Amino acid sequence: MGKRTGRRRALIACLAAAMVAVMLGCLVASVATGAACITSAARPVDRFAASIPRYRSQRDRDGDGIDDQTDILDSALAYVQTRPRYRSAYYAGGYPDDGCGVCTDVVAFALRGAGFDLRALMAEDIAAAPEAYGIFEPDADIDFRRVPNVRVYLERHAEALTCDTADINAWQGGDVVVYDGHVGIVSDRRNADGVPYLIHQASPFQLAYEEDALASFGEVVGHYRLG
Repeated sequence: MGKRTGRRRALIACLAAAMVAVMLGCLVASVATGAACITSAARPVDRFAASIPRYRSQRDRDGDGIDDQTDILDSALAYVQTRPRYRSAYYAGGYPDDGCGVCTDVVAFALRGAGFDLRALMAEDIAAAPEAYGIFEPDADIDFRRVPNVRVYLERHAEALTCDTADINAWQGGDVVVYDGHVGIVSDRRNADGVPYLIHQASPFQLAYEEDALASFGEVVGHYRLG
């Protein structure tokens, strides 16, 4: 009886471990394919004790009574509150409509909420200067969702600012930051050193949309202000 019981217990333990492994595998697969989302939209605490004057734009592109800089920031935060699942796909009409997205969509929806239709603006700019983008067969539904193209547009139409994240006074909520292959929106909340958090979407396994990653994600190759 003792040996049989031991074997039975070992079999049960193996079956339980196998079930857990299968369940974990299914969860990982669901997250990896964009079927599930584990990314939190909770905002981090502002840990900077000092005060940096908040920049407000003199413009209000969509006429909603909110300046463009604030509108871009608020729209980025509103977008990530929907908890978009990370998945790269092509969409007729350009903007994802299925609750999924990638890094450029954080920026595109942030700008659209402030009255900047990035799809239309970039399609017009690419048509006017295809050589600047290196695009001679444009596709408006995808061109504005590619980081290199977004950077070219911002270089041409936004205010270019310092890429030095140690210059904390130069960084404001609602600014756009570009890395090699990635893009995001600068938060109005900061870490203890005064470096703003980054609002972005980089991976299906990202734990939070707003992270202390501005200075650590990678080399900053562009810092822009549309508001």
